Amino acid sequence: MLYIHVKVTTGVGKESFKIKSPDHFEISVREKAERNMANTRVLELVAEYFKVPVNRVRIVNGHRSPSKLIVVD
Repeated sequence: MLYIHVKVTTGVGKESFKIKSPDHFEISVREKAERNMANTRVLELVAEYFKVPVNRVRIVNGHRSPSKLIVVD
């Protein structure tokens, strides 16, 4: 298991995925923070980066916050 810290910006024009350190990331997504759409997209991007299925990535802390703790199984 790998724990990572993510700072999320929602509702931007262009998506980005910045690596600050091996376990700290800054992610910008087009989706707004409504109906869990932004969180879903963040999980998809993290899964793509670590090359694992989306169901192996989950938010542990920060569901309603821009700062999230995510675990990758």
